[in-house]
Amino acid sequence: MSIKSSSNPILIAQILLDRLERISADSPWAHQASGVRASLVKSLSRGETDLEQLSQLLELGFLILENAAGEIPEQKD
Repeated sequence: MSIKSSSNPILIAQILLDRLERISADSPWAHQASGVRASLVKSLSRGETDLEQLSQLLELGFLILENAAGEIPEQKD
């Protein structure tokens, strides 16, 4: 994801924070998700947001989400 093409990177970061928080503590990705969440919160809490750093954190956060979602077993109907 390119932060430069995003209309509102701060909104995307806030949504990503919510999604990363929902990763199960049993997931091997939970620890990494926690670290990215902390970095995102720290980045957003500053008055001036470094868009390059925010972009890197968003990319990493979405990668963690994809990998964690890949662990969810498929439901059989």
